[in-house]
Amino acid sequence: MTFKPASLLIALLVIAVPAFAQNVAVVNGKAIPTSRVEAVVKQVVAQGQQPDSPQLRELIKKDLIGREVMMQEAEKQGFGKDAAVKAQIDNARQAIIINAMIADYIKKNPISDADIKAEYDRFVAQAGDKEYHVRHILMATEAEANDVIAKLKGGAKFEDLAKTSKDTGSAANGGDLDWASPSSFPPAFSAAFVALQKGGVTEKPVQTPNGFHVIKVDDIRPAKLPTLEEVKPQISEALAQKKLQAYQEELVKKAKVQ
Repeated sequence: MTFKPASLLIALLVIAVPAFAQNVAVVNGKAIPTSRVEAVVKQVVAQGQQPDSPQLRELIKKDLIGREVMMQEAEKQGFGKDAAVKAQIDNARQAIIINAMIADYIKKNPISDADIKAEYDRFVAQAGDKEYHVRHILMATEAEANDVIAKLKGGAKFEDLAKTSKDTGSAANGGDLDWASPSSFPPAFSAAFVALQKGGVTEKPVQTPNGFHVIKVDDIRPAKLPTLEEVKPQISEALAQKKLQAYQEELVKKAKVQ
């Protein structure tokens, strides 16, 4: 079979048009595939930056052309062979591949609603049903803290004595630590103030790694905890990170590390 000139031209066009459509541009012989534009458009739209539009696609096309021109010039000047650049490329490649695996792992091992509910219940139990408005005076030694307690019993004002506190952040505010749940403090510290009534002051200094504390409870109120729905995304993220950490540790144990 032989093609007539007109038929040959039509055949060439049929072959060439799809091939051309695969590229958004060709820069010095290097093709920029349309798929790259589509990937950037998808990312921009997903992030809510801009809606898909011809104007957006034209901007992305110009940016990709500009980047390709710069890349070619950088390669021409030898930056692609630079040791530091190669190290950065290796690090970026490693991060991209790991992130792809992580995304696949999370997809195959999703965090269930039951897991989230259990973690929320644990948080509520740990936080308790009360919040405390606490003040403290931090001293370097137990003797100094006992001296503060003696002065308070003698009628001195807590706010005045707090000016001598080692905790400079709260000293100027009368030792005020604001409202918080017991879980926000070291166990020894919180155990001491939850045993107090409103207006109460610890009878003995409370020791923590920071020093010796004299603690006062200004007020007590029911805890204002967030609902499950309010913290569900944060809990899901935390559990996912915990699961990934366990997965990594499992792989490290199996690895031959010298």
